Amino acid sequence: MNKSEMAVKLAKKVGLTQAKAAEVVDTIFNANKGIIAVELDAGKKVTIPGFGTFATRKRSSRQGRNPATGKAINIPARKYATFKPGKTLKEKVSK
Repeated sequence: MNKSEMAVKLAKKVGLTQAKAAEVVDTIFNANKGIIAVELDAGKKVTIPGFGTFATRKRSSRQGRNPATGKAINIPARKYATFKPGKTLKEKVSK
């Protein structure tokens, strides 16, 4: 399912227009300015009880190897997004 399909299902389920439902979905999930992305960028967690938790983690810099040349390279530290599903979601999916 993509964002457009999600907006169509949301519109049908709660009685919104498809345009308004698409706006709601985009407001939450947009990777640049969506609510979840903005909170993660600020270093905060987003917890939706029963569904799961979005958070960020830090990976420290480390040494790696270029597979083509075998030369040692430095891989810089970075921050990345994670998702941990909640108990209710885990139970729903595992059925």
